[in-house]
Amino acid sequence: MTKQTILGRVTQLAKANINALLDQAEDPQKMLDQLIRDYTSNIAEAEQAVAATIGNLRLMEQDHKEDVEAAAEWGAKALAASRKADELRGAGSAVEADKFDNLAKVALGRQLQSEQEAKTAMPTIASQTEVVDKLKSGLDQMKAKLSELKAKRDELVARATSAQAQNQMMDAVKNIDVLDPTSELSRFEDKVRREEARALGKQELAASSLDAQFEQLDSLGASAEVEARLAALKAGTA
Repeated sequence: MTKQTILGRVTQLAKANINALLDQAEDPQKMLDQLIRDYTSNIAEAEQAVAATIGNLRLMEQDHKEDVEAAAEWGAKALAASRKADELRGAGSAVEADKFDNLAKVALGRQLQSEQEAKTAMPTIASQTEVVDKLKSGLDQMKAKLSELKAKRDELVARATSAQAQNQMMDAVKNIDVLDPTSELSRFEDKVRREEARALGKQELAASSLDAQFEQLDSLGASAEVEARLAALKAGTA
């Protein structure tokens, strides 16, 4: 499994423009929560794939180690068989010497085979080691991106909640402007002022009538004085 097939889908999701997606979502919070769930699931899937890749690499490394150890063991056996053959040949046992030389050749053949297998595995092990390193780095980046996504989610949800509250407040203010309850108070105030004006008018009328009565009384007093003086004149007492 290649790096692209393991991390491709998650990497594509990580590069998505979250704000653009939010603009198209009816419920941004639900959309973000779903995005986080999908991203978390994809990371878990990627972790399993990466773990399998690491496991395969460790098996190759173990096989390589066994091939190297086997080559060393066959080399030691070849050396022991060759020395035994030399010993037997020196003792005049040519047939037995040839037998151990043949065993040494067999051991050397096995040594060569093990060395070749170890050599053949080296490039693959090096390549897979590089892939595993990149996969681990990619996983670390994705986990960091998930943390960033969660933080972004909390920030955007808080902003959305604040914006919603502000919009509700502005709608309420707008409704107050359209249906201003103080307008009723103004109408009542006008009514009170009219009543006050009527009361003032009545007071003025009452005052005017009272003044007229006093004026009339004063006029009657003056007439009585005139009559009294006239009577005095007639009586010769003036």
